[in-house]
Amino acid sequence: MVTTGAAVVDRFSLQLTLVLFLSVVVVTLFTALLTAPQRDEISEFYLGNRTMSPLRNGLAMCGDYLSAATLLGSTGLVALTGYDGLLYLCGTAVAWMMVLLLIAEPLRNAGRFTLGDTLTLRLTRMRRPVRLALALCTLVITTLYLVAQLVGSVALLTQFTGEPSAATRTLCVVVIGTIVIVYAAIGGMPGATFIQIVKAVMLIAGVTVTAVMVLHRFDWNVDDLLAAAAGNSGSGTRFLEPGLRYGASVTSKLDFLSLQLAIVLGLAALPHVMMRLLAPKSGSVLRSSVVWAMGLVSLVCLAAGVLGLGATAIVGRDTIAQTDRKGDAAVLLLAHDLGGGVLTALLSCLAFVTLLAVAAGLTLAAASSLAHDLYGEVIRKGRAKETEELAVARLAAAVIGVLGILLALVSWGTNTATLAFLAFAIAASAILPTLVYTLFWRRFTAQGALLSLCGGLLCSVLLVVFSPVVSSTPASFYPSADFAWFPLQNPGLVSIPAGFFLGWLGSVLSRPEAPENYDDFEVRTLVGVD
Repeated sequence: MVTTGAAVVDRFSLQLTLVLFLSVVVVTLFTALLTAPQRDEISEFYLGNRTMSPLRNGLAMCGDYLSAATLLGSTGLVALTGYDGLLYLCGTAVAWMMVLLLIAEPLRNAGRFTLGDTLTLRLTRMRRPVRLALALCTLVITTLYLVAQLVGSVALLTQFTGEPSAATRTLCVVVIGTIVIVYAAIGGMPGATFIQIVKAVMLIAGVTVTAVMVLHRFDWNVDDLLAAAAGNSGSGTRFLEPGLRYGASVTSKLDFLSLQLAIVLGLAALPHVMMRLLAPKSGSVLRSSVVWAMGLVSLVCLAAGVLGLGATAIVGRDTIAQTDRKGDAAVLLLAHDLGGGVLTALLSCLAFVTLLAVAAGLTLAAASSLAHDLYGEVIRKGRAKETEELAVARLAAAVIGVLGILLALVSWGTNTATLAFLAFAIAASAILPTLVYTLFWRRFTAQGALLSLCGGLLCSVLLVVFSPVVSSTPASFYPSADFAWFPLQNPGLVSIPAGFFLGWLGSVLSRPEAPENYDDFEVRTLVGVD
């Protein structure tokens, strides 16, 4: 999501965006301090106030999941590729059905603070190595996704200033990263929840109002909108047919399937989403919360599709592509045409707040895993006091934030979508098989968990290293080199089955767990302990 063109919007929009963003930051930081855990209890820091209504929980889940890529990247993808972009948005919406039907309630019933608690409740042997492997996977996933958000803030700033200087890039990343650290380290789950709700309400309202303006421009006639989009796409009716981006070859079709698998299956295993699933007080609240989240995410995806088509119909595909070859400027160009500098500033502020909120959730998830799984259970062997673990969690949030800032500064030219999709692929390849086997397979063992976690992580990373993402194409990290023997840009099609296979293989080759242990665990997943 990195642009190389000149500024998209004027100085007025930049100034108004800055004022709006600072206003939101000041209000949310103040509220985060007020709602921060008042007692030295890790349950309050990790899970927050468990008395929230299903709607507020659903808004928080929606806020945790929807990133700036949905507002900018997905809209741009629709604007440039038409039908194929809309098909991509469908995967984003469908992913929540996987969470609702398979993962949400059993995980909430069996869990405590982190996924590591669920695994060690189910597995009786090698608990510390399993927690260590899980903490490693969590750290890799959250760091990749966090760096994507911080690099995205520079890409968004580029829409205003053109190619930013090194000092401007550094200032942008450091400011955003520092605010994220404060949210996560001081506010904990209550503070992160508040910013997620604010962000979700702003995002839903912003994209819905803008989509309504687009439909009003075409007198609420969808056929006219589609016809205008096809006419200004430069591709004619092919714009409304499959194949403009993903159907050119068998490889591109497989790549799209791999990407959709990673999105649909990876959502259920993203660490910050799983933390949110553990927060509701009861199973009924959780079910209603996920239904709300699924509906709200679908609404945003529908609106993003309308915005993408509207951008092509009103602005024109050539203008969008000339301004930003990846299409991230589409929604800002559309906003400037519909509502001038004010609407542009509102949507730009919304994108910055979205980056901030997602980054805060990721930092909190990583800090919780490091403090609880790694320090509390592996290093201190469960003997750490709550005040001690809480201090480590706050320190870990600061360390993760600083690490994300440094990596973002080093890799600022990286495609943020690639980093985000790699995080999804690792989650689907390493954590999801372990989670599914833990919840539903009686024969699953600790050796299977270790092999699934480490093997899924290693397989995903290696396939990406030897893919066109790193070498052999003009858009690669190293375009002049060529060692890409794996043809797909997303490894999910291979790494996800590999993760499940390795979990099965490790389990069948090792001694079974005690059968009564799974029986007790199964009762807990069905009934829960409120």
